[in-house]
Amino acid sequence: MPSLDGATEWINSEPLSPSQLRGRVVLVDFWTFTCINWLRTAPYIRAWFEAYRNDGLVVIGVHSPEFAMEHDLDRVRTAIAERGIHYPVAVDNDFAIWRAFTNHYWPALYFVDRDGIIRDDYFGEKRYEESERVIQELLGIERDLVTPGVVGAGIEAPADWEHVRSPETYLGFERSDGFASPGGSQRGESRHYEPPEELLLNQWALSGTWKIEPEKVVLESGGGSVVIRFESRDAHLVLAHESTEPIAFRVTIDGRVPGSSHGTDVDEAGNGLLTSGRLYQLIRQEGAVRARTLEISFLEPGPEAYVATFG
Repeated sequence: MPSLDGATEWINSEPLSPSQLRGRVVLVDFWTFTCINWLRTAPYIRAWFEAYRNDGLVVIGVHSPEFAMEHDLDRVRTAIAERGIHYPVAVDNDFAIWRAFTNHYWPALYFVDRDGIIRDDYFGEKRYEESERVIQELLGIERDLVTPGVVGAGIEAPADWEHVRSPETYLGFERSDGFASPGGSQRGESRHYEPPEELLLNQWALSGTWKIEPEKVVLESGGGSVVIRFESRDAHLVLAHESTEPIAFRVTIDGRVPGSSHGTDVDEAGNGLLTSGRLYQLIRQEGAVRARTLEISFLEPGPEAYVATFG
């Protein structure tokens, strides 16, 4: 097990080291709070922590931020509280622990035995039963698998993989794909954009005066919107703002209020509130999943949009 030195902060614990953990089974979970793939694994990590901590399991979350705004310690603390995380979390703002593990993914799980040897690893979602069996094997116990709470509800619900036809879509110019506003993007400068007459599946566009930066798009003045053509049950968008006041937004799907297809951060009339930097669930389609057009509109400047994800 590599060193845990280099964490910029520890939450829920004093700093830990591999030597202190010798004799315990350790599960190291790399995460970042805007990642939908990690959010859908969170119920299992919490459940394993509760079920096996008295058997000798130590769970350590390593928060390695994907976006600059995720370096903010208050935002990390808020995410820890919202997700009900009570195990130790190493804040890895400098990616020291990430590099020590030669890690490349969110989420990533490393299973460490009592001698401090990494015996298994897994990257991404799924494989929950096998991962729990690995924990039991390292602990030297065998019993029924746990049933995580919250699974099936809200933002942590498993994805409807059979009907996902849209990839993770970054809006900042460093990793952007599928941008369809006429005239293309103007990198790093404010510009007025309009959506095209028609969006094809997995294309997106802007309306209003936006600045396209490496990680995000920022609404610079007046009102504006982000429009995305997608196909999946769920549609999410990572949003943030620097104001201390919430910013209202409105979501439509195919030009209409979402009704019963609204996400957890939107009401049936499509109204939502941008209060903090995090991932917002905008749509959860009811009934048959098909290609739809999502539009999120803001009446005032300041919103930052980073990435759309689906499930």
